[in-house]
Amino acid sequence: MKVLIIDDDIAVRKSLQLLLHQQGLSSILAINDQEAFQKLEEERPDLILLDMNFAAETSGADGLRTIRRIRENHPSLPVILITGWATMQLAIEGMKAGANDFVAKPWENQQLMQAIRTALELREPPSPSRNRQQLDRRYNFEQLVGQAPAFLEVLETIGRVAATDASVLILGESGTGKELIAEALHENSKRRNNPFVKVNLGGISTTLFESELFGHKRGAFTDARFDRKGRFELAHTGSIFLDEIGELDLTSQVKLLRVLQDRKFEVLGSSQTRSVDIRLISATNRDLAGMVMEGKFREDLFYRINLITVELPPLRDRPEDIPLLVDFFLNNMKALYNRPQLEIAKTAITWLRQYPFPGNIRELKNLVERTVLITPKDLLEVEDFRSQIRPAGRKNQGGDLPTVGMMTLEEMEREMIQRAMDHYNSHVTNAARALGLTRSALYRRLEKYGIDFER
Repeated sequence: MKVLIIDDDIAVRKSLQLLLHQQGLSSILAINDQEAFQKLEEERPDLILLDMNFAAETSGADGLRTIRRIRENHPSLPVILITGWATMQLAIEGMKAGANDFVAKPWENQQLMQAIRTALELREPPSPSRNRQQLDRRYNFEQLVGQAPAFLEVLETIGRVAATDASVLILGESGTGKELIAEALHENSKRRNNPFVKVNLGGISTTLFESELFGHKRGAFTDARFDRKGRFELAHTGSIFLDEIGELDLTSQVKLLRVLQDRKFEVLGSSQTRSVDIRLISATNRDLAGMVMEGKFREDLFYRINLITVELPPLRDRPEDIPLLVDFFLNNMKALYNRPQLEIAKTAITWLRQYPFPGNIRELKNLVERTVLITPKDLLEVEDFRSQIRPAGRKNQGGDLPTVGMMTLEEMEREMIQRAMDHYNSHVTNAARALGLTRSALYRRLEKYGIDFER
């Protein structure tokens, strides 16, 4: 593999050349754009490292002009920008012009090499479209149900990028399965045996943001009675999933950007800087690009988190997957409640396919579970499902729901997990499979609900 280094500073060129040599990569050196384009045609490099400024230039115009010219003749050649933190806006302009990634000066060797390897691994064009069976032979997609074309596109994308360390932004409406996609990315990555840490940013207040994400020392604030590790430290060498990232306020966005940019943080109450090695996965149901335009989401953070974007289709756009999902959920219920005779009438399947499901897969799953819990007979029909969508006794003008025979979704989840653990004699792997969860997801729920288990 050959890397073209374009930088007018001899010390930078030699430093990068030595680093690449130590990693088994050869270098081609250029001090300006004219020399770079000559060597680009002669040497045919696999990747370009580009400084944004040449000679005494500080506006970044040289770098932007160079990127645009590269893209005209080499649209798929990976380009990584190297820029100072003070010129971060230049990096954003460079990304808009077609750069693949950017690394701030002074760079960390590990972070730079991670960016280089990721860009090299992603430079190949997508493979020809595969069917579900071919994807399942290559990847672990056990918990991802569906074979609609739009969903297969998603599976192909996550399969392709899982082995890299590329940051991934998962977009989609509530209930489309963003957490499952994040877990699949981790389970198919080189970090699969290391931690997968989920953080719901929508549930963290501004005042607790630093403590939750970076940890705190005893006495750092009034209620800090013990040292506590933050989520980034817990995720070290693994993956961190930042769910609902669109809910972050601007102050917290700055703090998050710093740790994502430098891969360093300070524990609240300590002056010691710590380094962290993580793979970033984010998700939101909000329009981040629109929020950037409105000034509600930082543009530099937006470009840092979405090297790869995965957009999940709503369930209404993949109705052919509804029977598969229903069958998956029902089989779990059969084992969970020891009701092997459970079946769904064909007319009910047809009705479910036509229902819009504004809550997407989560709504479908909850509907099947509620119907199984409430209906004593083995053949589930249209009216059984319809009655659970609008339970009898619901008041139309904002009144309370009836309590007889009903429970909250959280109570239902806890009850099903407890029954699964009882049914499988606390065997976590079997219980997780029956519930349609990964082991790590079940462990989190067991801890959340205080259900006893043995690791």
